[in-house]
Amino acid sequence: MEQLNLNFRHNENYLKNLFEKATGREISLTLTDNSTSMLSVKSKGETLYVRLNRIFLEAGTEVVGEVAEFIKKRRGKTPLISGFIRERREHLKKKAPRRLNLCTSGKYYDLLNIFESINRAYFEGFVSATITWGKERPRYAVRKRTLGSYSSHINAIRINPVLDNPRVPGFYIEFIVYHEMLHAYIGVKNKNGRRSAHSKEFREGEKVFKDYEKAVAWEKINRI
Repeated sequence: MEQLNLNFRHNENYLKNLFEKATGREISLTLTDNSTSMLSVKSKGETLYVRLNRIFLEAGTEVVGEVAEFIKKRRGKTPLISGFIRERREHLKKKAPRRLNLCTSGKYYDLLNIFESINRAYFEGFVSATITWGKERPRYAVRKRTLGSYSSHINAIRINPVLDNPRVPGFYIEFIVYHEMLHAYIGVKNKNGRRSAHSKEFREGEKVFKDYEKAVAWEKINRI
């Protein structure tokens, strides 16, 4: 694997101490290479468990300060963090197969616009996956049709082009994109030795989508 030549400004102990000072809490910091979930915070007892992509080791003081503020409040706008991730997106992407041709502009819907809007509204801009329309499928494959999929191997979301249709409401395609982004954000959970893509945490996360009930109801009475 090609090594990135990064000019690290900080180290793990520096960030841990800074976060503890900013939050007044004990911090358990884990640096990761996970490019789908750049920053996550969980509270257990008196300790905050922080998982942070190691690319933040090269972040400037203002960006690190915003990370500390987010860890403390676990909510709020993060424009500096989002901008930092966008600037370094090329470092974060895994190499996709040569045959994967990214196409985000459809006849009726632009997936990139939808992705970026949802990323800001629900994921603090932390989801770094790519998104593309998938390949056209034969009409006879309708019953086996998958409307969206997420591949952790290449960190890419594919959306079925059947949804690029004027009779498909915007809130529904947004829900499908949100669903796949949630897969990227949460990842696959292991429970009792079994992998679960649709864990309890995932199902609860689905319901956070503002038009969840409307999207589910529309899906039940419409055949895509």
